[in-house]
Amino acid sequence: MRLSVAATLAASLVLAGCGGGDTGTDKPSKSSEASSTAAAPAPETWPLTGLRVPAGRSPKSPAYIVKIDNSNASAPQYGLGKADLVVEELVEGGITRLAAFFQSQLPRKVGPVRSMRLTDIGVAKPLGAEIVTSGAAPVTLDGLRRAGQKYVQFGSNPALQRLLDGSHDTLHSVVANLKQLARQAKQPARPVDYLPFGTSKALRPGKHATTIDARMSGGRTAHWQLMGKKYILQNGYMPDGDVFKADTVITCMVTTSTAPYLDPAGNPVPVSHFEGKGQAIIFHDGKAVRAMWKKPKVGDTVTFVTKQGQLKVPAGHTWIHLVPINGGGVTFR
Repeated sequence: MRLSVAATLAASLVLAGCGGGDTGTDKPSKSSEASSTAAAPAPETWPLTGLRVPAGRSPKSPAYIVKIDNSNASAPQYGLGKADLVVEELVEGGITRLAAFFQSQLPRKVGPVRSMRLTDIGVAKPLGAEIVTSGAAPVTLDGLRRAGQKYVQFGSNPALQRLLDGSHDTLHSVVANLKQLARQAKQPARPVDYLPFGTSKALRPGKHATTIDARMSGGRTAHWQLMGKKYILQNGYMPDGDVFKADTVITCMVTTSTAPYLDPAGNPVPVSHFEGKGQAIIFHDGKAVRAMWKKPKVGDTVTFVTKQGQLKVPAGHTWIHLVPINGGGVTFR
């Protein structure tokens, strides 16, 4: 009997030792700490700039691409200082037109709003956003419909109105209220990143470039000057206080063809093909980095590559020139 009691007592002591009672000195293992700590969510970024979205804002807000005239008759242009990204493309007569992208800021007055071109399919389709336009030729409208590209035009929406203050002639007097358009829109999904954004450190070293000349035609060369950390267009039509300040300027050499119609003055209408591949130069912070742009299909987003691999575009505000291989060119110093 005494042996039985002793054995029972010894067994209970062993169990107590193995049970690991809460003594307050035990610490969780590193693996349990890692599994219990949720990974911090990645910060949200704007798809047109790659910059962080401020608290209380959403990258799912509507995005718009406004076609804006870029000639003497457009002065003054409205709203470009609030654009996230701009694409400059050649149109008839050797002048250019702008496709201005807006999302992080939606001005109440943008313009002068002008017509679309077939070039705009390759420019706009990757984003999936509406083009805001004054209209287009029947051939262009048919091409955009077949491509599934959405647009809103003057005369079909009260958010596009004609100026009556005499500041512009009738042809250049249409402006758009993007805030009003956004109030009419359904909550969209977040658009894809238009460019492969990264940090400035991800861009490879390049040659010095504080002045850029992007020749779009015999009659139009865009002159850029680095001022501080921003590239400022020296021969644009933006008024003081409403100037687009580019963190990055990108020139993409593109092939062109001729649309199957003439403009009202009898000029051939060029089509710039923003698909396939070609030479590119990325200008940022006073440096020029040469690369190849690649965009296999018209609806694909563009990438930039060198022999060392893919390049990232520094997050910020970007101006892209679609420079024709025939008749165009890029110099810097």
